[in-house]
Amino acid sequence: MGSDGSKRSVAPRTLAVRKFAESRAAEVENLHSIVANRLSNNFRSQRTKRRRTTAHDNQLANRRHRKKQKDSQVAGADRNPAAPGKVPRRVRRRNELKQNAQSGFCTSGDGTRRLRTHVWHAKRFTMTKLWGFYLPLGLQGRGRGSRALLRCYKQGVLIHDASYHFAVQLEGPQDSLSLVLDRVLVPSPSAHPKDMSQSILSGAIYGRAMLHHVGTPLSKPIAPVIYMWRHLDQRNTGKVQQDCALNGEGVPENIDGSVPFRQLWVWVHVSAFTEGYDALNCACQKEMDELGSLIHCSSLEGHLTKLEVMGSGAFNLLQKILHPIKDVLERPFQLKKHSSIEASKDEKKMECDLLHNEDGFPSHAILSLMVKDPREYKDEEAVSDSKMIAINTVDEVLSHVTEKQPSMTQPLDKGGGSFLMSQAHHDLWDASSGIRAPIEENVLHLERHKKRMDFLCLDSFNSGMSNSLHRSQCSRSCPIVLLRNGSADDHLKGWSIILPLSWVKAFWIPFISKGANAIGLREKHWIANNAYLPYFPWDYPDCNAYTSLMAIEAAASHSKADRRPPAVRALKVPIPPPWNAICPFDKAYTAGADTLISSERRTSSSSSASSLTNSRLGVTSSGLQDHMCGFRGSVVRTNKELTCFLKDNYGGHSLLFPYKMVSDRSFLKALKDKSNVGGLASGMSLITALHDLCLLRVTLHALKEGFFEEGAIVCAPRITDISSRASRLENNKIVLQMPQSAAASYFKEVCPGEWKIQVPEDPVAGESHRWPIGFVTTGFVRGSKKLTAEAFCEVNSLAHLREEQWTEMHVERRKKEIYVLVRNMRSSAYRLALATIVLEQKEDDLEFM
Repeated sequence: MGSDGSKRSVAPRTLAVRKFAESRAAEVENLHSIVANRLSNNFRSQRTKRRRTTAHDNQLANRRHRKKQKDSQVAGADRNPAAPGKVPRRVRRRNELKQNAQSGFCTSGDGTRRLRTHVWHAKRFTMTKLWGFYLPLGLQGRGRGSRALLRCYKQGVLIHDASYHFAVQLEGPQDSLSLVLDRVLVPSPSAHPKDMSQSILSGAIYGRAMLHHVGTPLSKPIAPVIYMWRHLDQRNTGKVQQDCALNGEGVPENIDGSVPFRQLWVWVHVSAFTEGYDALNCACQKEMDELGSLIHCSSLEGHLTKLEVMGSGAFNLLQKILHPIKDVLERPFQLKKHSSIEASKDEKKMECDLLHNEDGFPSHAILSLMVKDPREYKDEEAVSDSKMIAINTVDEVLSHVTEKQPSMTQPLDKGGGSFLMSQAHHDLWDASSGIRAPIEENVLHLERHKKRMDFLCLDSFNSGMSNSLHRSQCSRSCPIVLLRNGSADDHLKGWSIILPLSWVKAFWIPFISKGANAIGLREKHWIANNAYLPYFPWDYPDCNAYTSLMAIEAAASHSKADRRPPAVRALKVPIPPPWNAICPFDKAYTAGADTLISSERRTSSSSSASSLTNSRLGVTSSGLQDHMCGFRGSVVRTNKELTCFLKDNYGGHSLLFPYKMVSDRSFLKALKDKSNVGGLASGMSLITALHDLCLLRVTLHALKEGFFEEGAIVCAPRITDISSRASRLENNKIVLQMPQSAAASYFKEVCPGEWKIQVPEDPVAGESHRWPIGFVTTGFVRGSKKLTAEAFCEVNSLAHLREEQWTEMHVERRKKEIYVLVRNMRSSAYRLALATIVLEQKEDDLEFM
């Protein structure tokens, strides 16, 4: 230190070791004496502590290397060792995976694409080849660990790389884009309430729907999608005008002179992306042919990606990772205040809410942010600079934002240097035109090294190195879009981060290092089951993506079985479940079979002639055989569709209650009504014989016992199966089951991939036969505290089962759930379960994972 003590002396770059040792000679001798006393002056290494020191000398590898060198000398010295074909595969693959291109995926030799986080996942996860990608299936092992995962979801944070979701971008007039969506989405955006439609159209929230083909509303759906609009402001309007001027295209204007052009994203799963993109492109072409509008449909595959952050601590982790680069705080749904004092108070309040109150964001909220590179942000800076700043706002806030917008060259308080708006106006919606990649890791390491050397007052050997090339081609800020999944009342808690594909690795490692646990496809399926949500494509049997996936699983299952000896092979079961073995109630009734309700209320003569559970007429009838090939039917996912179906088939006399009827107490009134017996008898004649299979999604809860697996059969119980359960438990009798031979021949494979149901001819076995009304698509998750299974059951069967059970049971014993029997494919025992209809619990069934 100097004499005044105000200046810090600079430490020398080099250190004289000899002088340093001489000045510490007394301390070294004292330490040597202490060690000598402990070892009794025996400094020889103990034999038990010796370790091999020549393990690095691989003699076999050295011998091969010398042989290669000798062969190369014999062949001649004209061979070029630096030729591309002579580089080892390990080196080539490492160089390929280290690259960080602005768009596109790295591919293997057979064309299979790899995620940007492939190297990180491949070292820790079991990888599977699916949908043209190498995807993380789950942690190494036998597929266990669900209990720990659900605990982490409840108390911590989970993250999943969902880069296999792609976006389709539509650009054109707002009215034309709305008509395009009405052609292919069910429910259509125009069918939503006015307030919700305005919020979706303004870009404040996103919508969910099922994507269908054009002109065929009753066709098989393609996939569930989410769609989101870009908010319209002066900057992107000017960009549309500039693009149209460069292309020589005229821009239509409204009466007030504003440009009605908008941008729209539709996110589709990779398994249905080709089919979905073709449907959207076809809808745009028809719209342009009919109205002459200019609509541009393009794919953003390889440009954008999605990270899904789930768990109770997801929002807190986002606050630690995401640090916006602006100081102006604007929040969606903010209204412009007339007084500056009120505006400042609300701004402080909203800043506090954004930091500490996740409930301030509505469900399906959209937030556009420009954040700093999370790799170079220090933890101690989070105290003073942790504002969650939203750029996008609704139409009421747009004018307020432009008035408070800072100048384009206004310097930032932190971060070093100035942020040019000319570089930042290319937000995530302009990803197709290119977004600068992040700074390379080695550059950041050199910068950190230089800071440490400066802190220690040491000269850096690389201080003169210039990073002008990296600064011109790379960026220290990234545009992202945050999507809130669910709300405080929902079982699903989490956020989705949409960002450029080149920035995935820059965000992935900080999330992992801050405490997020990565999950694969299998763990994500467990989370969906825990949140009572369907998981695409496993829980969408009416989509082609489900059929393709089941074909892959069936081939893998058969290949695994063929590798085992015939004596120990498991019973072959149909994959996927034979959905068309479910006989529609109206088909069975018109074919002369009994309804799915028990035959105990029928006369003995009619029972012997028309019983569905005991007669073979329902199987051999030609009318039913038409439904044994292919999935012919539909799945009801909205209350409007269910209401129309019940009105057309039952005339309003059904005991199935959509969500609106449950909320207005019509359900409880019918549940406690003692005179409500035989309510469906008058409506049975209204059932049309031309109606195809119609399914509803239900959640199954085992009654005291049973573990339901994927593919389990949901059967219609008799009243005696429900009433005699208590007596069987008291007498320790065996549960209801069918003979093992009958269980093995329950389904018969007619041809490869096609199965049909068989009713046993033995009267004893026929007495235990129950007709299927649905199948389980997602089984129980081991370790979960609330064991639930997802299943799809026939609508008419559910209605008549509830009518029978409410009629035969006392009022106090009636339940809002429906009693069903569930039997695993390879089991002969029936388990009693309670089926809860999803559309009786909420408005629609469009949420998915």
